Amino acid sequence: MEVRKLLMDEFDKRVFEESYERIYRCISMIDEKDLWKSPSKGIPAIGNLILHLCGNARQWILSGLGGRPDNRDRDQEFVAQTKIKKAELVFLLENMRSNLRQTLEELDPQQITTVYNVQGFDVTGFSIVVHVIEHFSYHTGQITTLTKLLTNKDTAYYADVDLNKQNRLN
Repeated sequence: MEVRKLLMDEFDKRVFEESYERIYRCISMIDEKDLWKSPSKGIPAIGNLILHLCGNARQWILSGLGGRPDNRDRDQEFVAQTKIKKAELVFLLENMRSNLRQTLEELDPQQITTVYNVQGFDVTGFSIVVHVIEHFSYHTGQITTLTKLLTNKDTAYYADVDLNKQNRLN
């Protein structure tokens, strides 16, 4: 299998199947009033983390790889936007999913090894995609922790999976 396809499949699995689904589960578990709550000044609220994820993906993939204008205002992603509701954040995420898919589907295999300057860093296309995968994973973990703190409930991500299975050697 070619590297481009492997990378795109992994992005789809890690970002859209794992992170997005976990973020949506968390959003469904919290009350609207808790969307912009933070346990302390240095910890962004769930709503801010979602805005930040979209801003980062826009800058790194849509602008970095896709050549769209970079109009990100990173600092604004961390300002509480209390008028924004859960449904609007879901819409933002779904719009981002559509734009990311389109940009990644149009990706030429040569772009994977091309070097880009994104957010002041010189990185390959491969590194850009990996960065966004790990960035989603990292902040999805924060969203999960905040959800557990706010609801005192388990997210049950692995309710149907036996995580105690041992690896089998072939």
